[in-house]
Amino acid sequence: MDVAIEDEGDRYRAPALDKGLDILELLAATADGLSQAEIAKALDRTPNEIYRMLDRLVRRSYVRRTAEDRYEITLKLFELAHARPPMTRMISQAMPVLRNFALKAEQAVHLVVQDRNILVVIAQVDGPGYWNVSIRVGSRIGLVNTGSGHVFLAFATPEERVLMLEEQDIGSPEQMPKGLDVRLEGIREQGHEVMPSAQVSGVSNLSVPIFGPLGSVIAVLTCPYTQRLDRLDAPNMNAVLKLLQLAGQEISQRPPMDG
Repeated sequence: MDVAIEDEGDRYRAPALDKGLDILELLAATADGLSQAEIAKALDRTPNEIYRMLDRLVRRSYVRRTAEDRYEITLKLFELAHARPPMTRMISQAMPVLRNFALKAEQAVHLVVQDRNILVVIAQVDGPGYWNVSIRVGSRIGLVNTGSGHVFLAFATPEERVLMLEEQDIGSPEQMPKGLDVRLEGIREQGHEVMPSAQVSGVSNLSVPIFGPLGSVIAVLTCPYTQRLDRLDAPNMNAVLKLLQLAGQEISQRPPMDG
């Protein structure tokens, strides 16, 4: 079975394209540029293999050759990424997934991003019924008292977490609300948060991370779940959580959104 999977993945291989992307990714992670020989060694290729690709990347302005005969990445990829605002791309790619979730789960759902340690709701979809518990687009929400905030904190590095908490006037991890540090570790292990809303009685916040191409959390998907009393066949909390996890995975697997 493993061989079949590998063959499927290799069916449409494009070695030249892979080589070019390998060079770009290597240079993007290098501060002072690299020589042709250093690039070849890092990629386990011969200098001759690298030469033509470097020449094309230089001519297309993705890579610059310095006076010291070293190569460094230019801002062309940055410009391409910003040709259409990243937030617009994220919302347009996520909205079909949010609508599909809301329809199947019969619950509202919203998408949250972090902007300078402030959490902002950038997209929201109501469930199909005539009533919903939802939050307005543009709302700013808390970091330590919401499911979305917990997910951002849980997947942050220790250094990032300290900075995030300082912005919330908490100061340090030692000064977090009692038990929050343990809870965050649990969220990181299980990959989601389920917690009673700190704002609305009878609502449970279900939250899952949205990962970017480099593995960092770029957004959080949250469903303010409420149990239906008039519909015994409505999806229960466990079913809704599974649908939310699938939605989060689908958005994460879509083309790169952060930039």
